[in-house]
Amino acid sequence: MSEKENKIRSLKGKLKINAILRLETGLHIGGASDFAPIGAVDSPFIRDPYTKQPIIPGSSLKGKVRTLLARSLSDTPWLNGIDEDKEVIKVLFGTAGRNGAIASRLQFSDIRLTEESLARLRAMDLDTYIGEVKFENAINRITAVANPRQIERVPAGAEFAFSVTYNVEGMEEVAADMQLLADGLKLLQMDYLGGHGSRGYGRVSFRDFELSFFSLNEEYIQEFASTQPELEAILKGCCLI
Repeated sequence: MSEKENKIRSLKGKLKINAILRLETGLHIGGASDFAPIGAVDSPFIRDPYTKQPIIPGSSLKGKVRTLLARSLSDTPWLNGIDEDKEVIKVLFGTAGRNGAIASRLQFSDIRLTEESLARLRAMDLDTYIGEVKFENAINRITAVANPRQIERVPAGAEFAFSVTYNVEGMEEVAADMQLLADGLKLLQMDYLGGHGSRGYGRVSFRDFELSFFSLNEEYIQEFASTQPELEAILKGCCLI
């Protein structure tokens, strides 16, 4: 990689992408369980340490979408190492690979429940604070010994305020990058988020995409305004419901 390619590119503006992420089935993204008193949930979900409300870490979203895209674009029967990701993935999600670091154009945020969803969940008779407990029983197929466990989930129907920021480094690249992101979000909706997905956990959907653009250059603002309908159509095209 040349010295020029190692430098950080200029910033034309910031594109904020907001949407609603809805849980179609219960979601479990594991939290800390170093101490579990008798009768406690064996596997709690991750919570905001201040509000104790469930959150979806931005790292979980970013990692899942990137992996789905890498698997889908791989030229081999096996998933390649992160250093061998396609250049379009490296540019969008970043890399600290051996051949030089590339800063991510996407900046995912930890996402939290919408105020409306939080109010509905608080009014429900749930097993834990804004959580349900799923009782599961693994059976050893050789000994037939049962191994019961309790898994805490965010209930189906909960809605989160999805948000990701995109660094606009070249106006001519935005549409292609948004298409790749939309493809990744569509793959996610056909897969699962969090743990235990093969048992039906973690099915999600997206809706109500909104874009907002900020730049210190009026020329870029006007240029973005002309492409905004196209970009919104690309992202809305990922919605399966």
